[in-house]
Amino acid sequence: MSGIVLWDFDGTLAERPGMWRGCLLEVLRENEPGVEVEADAFIPSLRDRFPWHRPEVAHVDVCDDEAWWGQILPLLAEAYEIVGIGRERAGELAVLARARYADPDTGWRVFDDAVPALALLSGHGWRHVVLSNHVPELERIVAGLGLDRHVDTVLCSAVMGYEKPHPEAFACALRLRREGEAVWMVGDNETADVQGAVAAGLPAILVRRNGVGLLDAAEEILSA
Repeated sequence: MSGIVLWDFDGTLAERPGMWRGCLLEVLRENEPGVEVEADAFIPSLRDRFPWHRPEVAHVDVCDDEAWWGQILPLLAEAYEIVGIGRERAGELAVLARARYADPDTGWRVFDDAVPALALLSGHGWRHVVLSNHVPELERIVAGLGLDRHVDTVLCSAVMGYEKPHPEAFACALRLRREGEAVWMVGDNETADVQGAVAAGLPAILVRRNGVGLLDAAEEILSA
């Protein structure tokens, strides 16, 4: 048997340690070295305010880069204002944070087991699709990290207009299935990845929990 594996990206195949707050802090320290704050100071401004925090709400009218970032940049600027940066400068830093977050060469790293797991499954005829709640530049990040050599398609919520576990996010992925192919979901989020996949009728594997890594997931898929 072979088919498609749907992979979450951030926290599953790769990570950016510190996530958004870490990125904001890096930009602040580089450009305003006299401001002393910790990354956690940004949390109140960011908590539950990204599109993936409201997955029941489709945003198909906000699917190009500038429209999507037009909603996010004010959040990042507000985070800088809360730690004492003036409004105009906060807006400038938000733009720098956007560029840094979307830069695959700055802060992102691929998990050690990602490429071996992808290669193992590819060797048995499986195709790989990234299905992730992420920024519009995700495809560029995937390519910059070298994962495009293994991944056939990148489906990003910012471009699709649907956040996992929204049914349409999985429907978009299932349109890539060829007749007779199996489809699995692998991710690190119980709600977005596992429950969303199960609701769409797909088997799913939760990784990065209880010692389950990507090679474990690959072996489970191959043995099914």
